[in-house]
Amino acid sequence: MLGILFNDKECKELDYVLRKELDEMLLDLNDSRLDGDIKLAITKRYKIVFRMYARIASPKELSRYALNVRSFK
Repeated sequence: MLGILFNDKECKELDYVLRKELDEMLLDLNDSRLDGDIKLAITKRYKIVFRMYARIASPKELSRYALNVRSFK
């Protein structure tokens, strides 16, 4: 396990970057032009980024990014 200390400004920036990445992946998952293998890879990456975001986000903010995997298969 690794630990990193962030000041408030850095924490806000990390929050912003993770939210934007999650938003982009959600858009990609909703793209009907992508096939199942690509969506599976995006879903795996989404879960990793989501867990990172879960460490700094409030439950209310986190619920916005909860993923229903069945809807993307």
